[in-house]
Order: sequence, then structure tokens, then C-alpha cells
Amino acid sequence: MPHVVTQSCCSDGSCVFACPVNCIHPTPDEPDFLTAEMLHIDPAACVDCGACVDACPVEAIVPDTKLAPKQLPFLELNASYFPKGGRKKWYSPMLAPIPEAPHIKARRAPLRVAVVGSGPAGMYAADELLTQADVEVNVFDRLPTPYGLVRAGVAPDHQRTKHVAKLFDTISEQNGFAFYLNVQVGRDVTHAELLRHHHAVIYAVGASSDRRLAVPGAELPGSFTATEFVTWVNALPDQAELPVRLDHERAVIVGNGNVALDVARVLTLDPESLAGTDISQTALTALRASQVREVVVVGRRGPEFSAFTMPELIGLTSAVEVVLDPTARELVLSALAAIGDSTAKESTVRREKLELLAALPTRPSGSGRHVRLCYQLTPVRAVGADRVEGVEFAAEGSSEPTLIPAGLLLTSIGYRALPVQDLPFDEAASIVPNKDGRVVDPATGAAQPGTYVVGWIKRGPSGFIGTNKSCSRETVFTLVDDYNRGLLPEPEAGADQLEKLVRQRRPDAVDRQGWRNINAAELARGHRASRVRDKFTSVSEMVAAATV
Repeated sequence: MPHVVTQSCCSDGSCVFACPVNCIHPTPDEPDFLTAEMLHIDPAACVDCGACVDACPVEAIVPDTKLAPKQLPFLELNASYFPKGGRKKWYSPMLAPIPEAPHIKARRAPLRVAVVGSGPAGMYAADELLTQADVEVNVFDRLPTPYGLVRAGVAPDHQRTKHVAKLFDTISEQNGFAFYLNVQVGRDVTHAELLRHHHAVIYAVGASSDRRLAVPGAELPGSFTATEFVTWVNALPDQAELPVRLDHERAVIVGNGNVALDVARVLTLDPESLAGTDISQTALTALRASQVREVVVVGRRGPEFSAFTMPELIGLTSAVEVVLDPTARELVLSALAAIGDSTAKESTVRREKLELLAALPTRPSGSGRHVRLCYQLTPVRAVGADRVEGVEFAAEGSSEPTLIPAGLLLTSIGYRALPVQDLPFDEAASIVPNKDGRVVDPATGAAQPGTYVVGWIKRGPSGFIGTNKSCSRETVFTLVDDYNRGLLPEPEAGADQLEKLVRQRRPDAVDRQGWRNINAAELARGHRASRVRDKFTSVSEMVAAATV
């Protein structure tokens, strides 16, 4: 196999369209694209041209001769996706179909669109809009720095995944693009005011709230969500002062999705392996002094329902020592037996995951840091007086509770969107009701004029960074179609009036040049400290750097 997709795959599909022989699957037009854990390269069809390597925004594609030892499992993982014998039994056209770009037919003026949120969904939406001439896109974000969870939610040891920010920088440099950072929509400027200055507003605000563990003691000091921990590690100003204490030998994580494994890995890695990354200096200092030796990752259901992806599990086992709790081994073997000889693609992925779990030892090799995976344990309460001192679980099939002593409790049980001011909200689905991205009234189905959504606020918390590309394309097609049909009224005020309004309300708003200044300052600080980047941890520092 000449080339291999590795764990930092973002699934945005750029490599698919660059490939001259259509050997990367699933393609965005194939049914399982939105649910696939990663993209795969057909070993029998790849012609070793390297076009995919240049196209990948996160540098996740590697020639098989240059794979690091920890990346070798991806050879088999890539090959196993395809029927035995490769392309001979895998029907696909010679070239992947290139998605059609939205085409503006009504040339009344420049089409002006506000995008609220500068994470991947917002940036991909801006990019789709700017494929047309005479389009102006103004991107708003409450923070002085853009790119959302790419900056604040990706683990610091996954620097290649963060390289997608370079793509977003390229998008932000296009003609017609403007940043309004450090501006909070709903506080500094209202939805109605945005509509007066634009043809349409796209909300790309994500699912910004964690689901909390609803058990007694969850409010004790030492109990946080995994996302709070990750954003603390990444120097997000909101969490820069999070009172994380790592003075206990054990931490417990409830939930076993990718974020849970990210946190477990960061807690057990050698801190010096993080020293050159963009990790918060506060977090690095805490990890260097950490007394944590074991991180217990708890799944409430059986191992066949593990929420983490296969690439993330491979990444964890190749980075730190991982053991399977002895009580879980029989569960894994039973789940494997239940799958049997099924050849369904979903069963194949599940089998591969279970086989990797079954191969794990049940005891650590020594006294060093390690991760322990447990299953069928339901949290009952966190125990402790002035802080978390342990977590009590109900074990399936047992009437006796199981107590795991721990000084840190992290929950990673999913995300929830928060209602957006002036937009309808579906509490049950935790999304803004929409039809192909067009916001609609949930009772009547009538469209809310000029208002659109994209990303997790549109479809719920699912997918990867690149999933937002196809999601954004759908919303932009809907918006452009509405514009072409004359359903979007002309803005009442011009671009210069928007600038004046924002500056009156928020004098310290950060524009595109301001972000360039912050970026350059952080990179320079990092260079002086032999790090990738040294982030500012407060809004005031960021604003000061923006105005230099």
C-alpha cells in the first residue's frame, strides 16, 4: 500500500477530490461518508502519486515506507475497509464526482452574509460562499481568536490535527472576508441588527454545553467535564483558572468517547512530550507535578458500545500503556462471539475494535502511569467531604456498589447546544429546527427569513472536523437558492454602517489584521520558548496584542 491515512484524519474530503484514480473512500457522495470513523486508501488502486498528501489539511496521509512504528496498525486498518482483493471487487468511477458549487444567478448587489461562530462549520460556510464573486462574508466570534475547538478543543499532542487552522487562515485571507472577533452576537449586536446589514445570517455556534453527570456529589471540587479539562489544557480564557488538582494517584473519567481518551492520554503522557506543543503553561506545570498514576475510563454499557473510534483507540495504545479491567475481558470475548462471522461493514469495524481490546493486558507492566478501561459500571455518586475522594458505581449483575478511590472526576457523556437568542430551539434534539440548514418554525414549518444554521447547532453533536464541510455546503446551497428566488430582502444598511455600529458597541473588536497580530505574537513567544506556540490566556492580553 503506497499511502496510508493515519489517526489525525479530519474527513473533510479534500484528498478524495485530489486523487486521480478515486482510491480514497468513502467519498462524500457515498452513503457511509457521514458516519465513517476515517477515510481509507484502497491498497490495490493507489498509484503512489502523492496528490492526497498535498491536499490533506492535517498532514494525516503518509507513505507506507515512512510510517512511524505507532502508525503501523493503520496499514491493516486501511486495507480491511476494502473487500479482499481491493479494487477488483470495489465498484467506483475513475474519478470521484466533484461537488457542484452554489451558483448565484441574481446579480443585484454583493451578497452579504454574517456568519456567527468561527469554528470549522463557520469557516467552511464562509469558504463555500466565497467560491462566488461579489460575495461579502463577515464572521463574528465572542473570543478575540478564531477557529473554535480547533484551537481550544484538540489535544495538544495532536498538533497535526490543528494544522487545519492553516486552511482556515487561507480562507480568511480571501477577498470579501472580514472578521469581527471579540464581538458577542446577542449582547454587542442583535440578530435583527445583523439582518439589517446582511441578506442572511448563518449561525455556526456548535453545541457549547457539556451534558452534566446528574448524581449526588457531582458538584464537589475536583469534578469537571472533560471539555472543561481540554479547554483548560488549551489555554481557553474561560477556563484558564480552572482549579484542577492532580495530587491524587487516580483519576476517573465517566464516558468513553474520543474526548475521554484524549483526556486519559494527556493525563498519562510524559509531560515533557507536551512541552514543545501549544499547551497552556499552567496545565504543563500541573502535569509535571502530577501524582496521577492511573486513569480509569468507565463505560456504562458493554465494550461493543464503546463510543471511541478505532483510530483514537490505536492512538491511545500507541502512546501510553492501556490495560483492560479483568472484569471486562469476559464481556469483550462474549461480544466478539455475538458478532460471529458477520461481514457487514458495521460489524467488521466493531470486531476490529473488540479484537484490539481483547489483546490488551489486564495488569500494568509496572508502576508507571497507565489507563484502565472498565465497562458496565453506572455512576451512583461522587464521595468526599471537601473534594472528590472517590466515585461509587453500580456494577451490572451485582447488588454491591463498587467504589473507585480518585481525586479527580471527569465526565464525558456528550454535548448539548444552548438556545440561540431570537431563534427557535428544539430542547429534545438540542438543535435549532431547520430544513437543509434553513431555520424553520417547529410548529408551522415556516422559514425564518434570512436565518440559517450549520454544524452541531444544525445536526447535533456528530461527525469530525471535516464533516462540517459537506454540512456547510448543504446550508450554503439552500441560502443561495433562497437568494436566487428573491426570498432574501436587500440589507437596509451598508457595510460601512456595520463597521461603525460594531465599533460603537465594542471598541476593542478584533479584525483580520488584529488576528494576524495575535497569531504572530503567539508564534514568536513560542519560538523563544522552543514551543510551537505560546498562547495568551486572557482576553485583555489578546486585545493588547491585536492592537500592536
